[in-house]
Amino acid sequence: MISYNQINKYHTILLFLLSLSFLILRIDFQAKNITIVCFFLIATIGVSHGSLDNFKGNKLLKILKIKNKFLFYLIYIFVSLAVIGSWLIFPLFTLAIFLIVAACHFGKEDSVFGKVNKFKLLNLLLFLKGSLIILAPLYFHHYETIQIFEILGVKLIQYNISLIIILMSLSLISNFFINKNILLSLLDSFTVIILNMNFEPLLAFTVYFCFLHSIRHSLSLVQDINSKNLKKGLISFLKKAFPLTIVTAFGFVIAVFLLNEYYLLDSAILKVIFIGLASLTFPHILLEYLLEKNEK
Repeated sequence: MISYNQINKYHTILLFLLSLSFLILRIDFQAKNITIVCFFLIATIGVSHGSLDNFKGNKLLKILKIKNKFLFYLIYIFVSLAVIGSWLIFPLFTLAIFLIVAACHFGKEDSVFGKVNKFKLLNLLLFLKGSLIILAPLYFHHYETIQIFEILGVKLIQYNISLIIILMSLSLISNFFINKNILLSLLDSFTVIILNMNFEPLLAFTVYFCFLHSIRHSLSLVQDINSKNLKKGLISFLKKAFPLTIVTAFGFVIAVFLLNEYYLLDSAILKVIFIGLASLTFPHILLEYLLEKNEK
C-alpha cells in the first residue's frame, strides 16, 4: 500500500508540473466570476484542514484534565471574534501580525519532506520559507496586491522592491537547511513562484492554499487517524471534517451577504476571505501550539 510520504511526494511533484504547464502554455483564468470561485474553494477545501480542531480541542482538554468541553468552543470563538475586532480597530497592526503568524505557519506545515533539522535558527528559516506566500504577489503583482490591502483597510503606498527580492532569495535558500529532501522543498517554493508569475494574487493564493497547503495538512491528519490504512483514514477524516467545514462555509457565505450591503461583491468576498482566515488561523495555531507543548 502506498505510504503517506509517497503520496506527499507525488502530490508535490504533480502540483509543480501542473503549475509549470500553466505557465508554459500561458493558461490563465480570467473568468468574470473567478473571485466567487476562489471564495467557495477557500471556504470548503481550504478551511477543511482545520475542521478537526474540535477533536484536537477535546484531546487538549483531556490532557489538561478539564471536563467542560464547552470551554474549548467558548475560547476558540472568543479568540476568533477578538481577531475580527482587532482588525476593525487596528487594521495595519492586525494584518502585520497575521502575515507574520501565517508565514511561520505555512513554513512549518509545508516542511514535511523527511525529518526537520533541529537547530537554533530553525524558526527563522521556517518563517522565511513561509514568507514566500506573501512576498511573491508583492513582487509579481504590485498593483493588484496593493488593491487587496486597501480593501482590507490598509494603505500600502510603496515598498522597497530590492528588499522583497532579497527576502525571496533568502526564502529559497532556507530550503537547503530545513530538511534533507532539498529537491522537493525547492519544488514547493518554485510552485509558489510560478503560480504568482502566471495568476493574479487571489487565484495564486487559492491554488496554493487549497490544493497544496490544505490537502497536505489534511493528508497528515488522515495519517494520524489511521497510518496503517490511509483509505480508511481518509473516509474517517471526511466524516469528521464535514460538520465544521459546512458550518464554516455557511458562516463565510452569511458574512458575504451582510457585507455586500455596504461593499461591492468582490470587496466583500476579499474581506471575508482574508479577515475570516485570520480569525480562524490564530485559534488554530494556538491550539496546535498548546497540543504540541502539552503532549511532550
